[in-house]
Amino acid sequence: MQDTYPRPLGRVLVTGGGSGLGEAVVRAVADGGGTPAVIDRDVSGIVGAITTRQADVSDRVAVERAVAEIAEELGGIDAVVTAAGIDRCGRLDAVAADEWERVIGVNLLGTVSVVRAALPHIERAHGRVVTVASSLALRALPDATAYCASKFGVLGFSRALAAETRGRIGVTTLIPAGMRTRFFDDRDEQYRPGPDAQLNDPAEVARTVVFALQQPRGCEVRELVVCPEEEPSWP
Repeated sequence: MQDTYPRPLGRVLVTGGGSGLGEAVVRAVADGGGTPAVIDRDVSGIVGAITTRQADVSDRVAVERAVAEIAEELGGIDAVVTAAGIDRCGRLDAVAADEWERVIGVNLLGTVSVVRAALPHIERAHGRVVTVASSLALRALPDATAYCASKFGVLGFSRALAAETRGRIGVTTLIPAGMRTRFFDDRDEQYRPGPDAQLNDPAEVARTVVFALQQPRGCEVRELVVCPEEEPSWP
């Protein structure tokens, strides 16, 4: 059965919805008539979400509990957008092992935990998962081994999930280049974008997430690359 376009957004769970791209997605979903819910480490300043739960996505047990509570409160979940993410820049031998592994825990394992916990609800709704990878899931940079490993992993996980669940849910991988967010604030100066850096507004990227979510059943947007017009590293 094929729905019509645009498909109603429904109940959309957004991880990392308190800032950056996640916050922009929450706003875009609400503006589009959907019901956004958020899981984040800090939910104190979140605006626009119907419900929130405080949890670290790298804590699988906490994620499972938060997803279950949100699904019960909203009567189900129609879609998930995994926007939570962190980075630790530096040479492999200069980044502490626990910090390196935390990037994997949040970006990759956190994505997997949220999707796994929400999957039964999404399948009942024949809904959609939008995972957030990165342009660094397609190319590698020095001093970014943790981030590249995590985002290459998200891309591989998402492609395999799409193959595994085809016909039951939709799976879209968002591959954004750099955005004008606070993501870079805690980096050393050498790893921050320069004043002439080509960066997208997260609101523009969030609109592409809504586009994917609104595709009718039977029509798949498998991967979306979103980058500035003058992005020097693409293609």
